Amino acid sequence: MVKRRAQDIAVGLVVPVIAIGIWQWVASMGWVNENILPSPLAVWRKWVAYLLPMQDFATWHGNNPGGSWLSWATSGELIIDSLGSLYRVVVGFAVGAGLALPLGLAMGASRVVYAWMNPLVQLLRPIPPIAYIPLSILWFGLGNPPAIFLIAIGAFFPVLMNTIAGVRQVDGIYLRAARNLGAGGSTMFLRVILPAAVPYILTGMRIGVGTAFIVVIVSEMIAVNNGLGFRILEAREYFWSDKIIAGMITIGLLGLAIDAAMNKLNNYLLRWHRGLEH
Repeated sequence: MVKRRAQDIAVGLVVPVIAIGIWQWVASMGWVNENILPSPLAVWRKWVAYLLPMQDFATWHGNNPGGSWLSWATSGELIIDSLGSLYRVVVGFAVGAGLALPLGLAMGASRVVYAWMNPLVQLLRPIPPIAYIPLSILWFGLGNPPAIFLIAIGAFFPVLMNTIAGVRQVDGIYLRAARNLGAGGSTMFLRVILPAAVPYILTGMRIGVGTAFIVVIVSEMIAVNNGLGFRILEAREYFWSDKIIAGMITIGLLGLAIDAAMNKLNNYLLRWHRGLEH
C-alpha cells in the first residue's frame, strides 16, 4: 500500500516538474520579461522570504555578514496570512454548511418543505457570492464579518443541493424493505435515508470547502487587511509579480492539503459504503 502510494505521488509529480523545468528554461533564455513572468527560482526565493520570520533572518544575517540569496528582506507574513485565510474558511464553511445541512435534509425528506423553499433556493443559487460584496460591506462593514458572510454563501449551496439530491435519490428498495420490516418515520429517516444520503452530503461538503477557499481570496481583496488574497492584491499594486505567484502557489498548496484531508475523511466515514477495510 505504501509503495503504491509512493508510485502514485511520483507519477503525479512528473507533469509539474516538467512544467517548472520548461518555465525555468524560458525565463533563463530571456524570452519573457522577468517583471511579468519571473523564473521559478525567483518565485522560490520570494516564497522563502515571505515565509521566514523577520527575527530569524536578522540572526542569520548577523552571523553571515557576507550575505547570500537569503539576504532578501524576509517578512514572515505567509504564516499569518495563511492562518487568517484558513480561519475565515473554517468559520464561513461551518456557518454555511451548518445552515444548509438541516434545510437540505428537510427539503429532501418533505415534499411540502421542498415546494415552499425550492423556488427561493433556485432564485438565489445562480447569484455568485461576489455579487454580494457591496451588500456585505454595507451590512457588516470591513474585516472578518463580511468575508465570513461571503464564504458562508459560497459553501451553502453546494452542501444544500447535494444534501437534497442524496435524500431524494435513496434507492426505493431500501425504503420498501424498511417499511416491510415495520420501520416508522423517524427510524426510516435516521437508519435508512440519512446513511444512504451521506455520500452525497460529504461530496457536497468537499465541493463547499473548495468553493469557500475560492471565495475567501476574493473577499480578502475587498474587505480585510490580511490574508493571502489581500497580500496578492498588495503585490499587484507594487508590481511584485514574484510575490503574486508565490501567493498563488501557497493557495494551491493549501487547497490541495484541504482536499486531501477531505478525501481521507470521506474514505474513513464511507468505508462501510465502499467496502474499504482500512
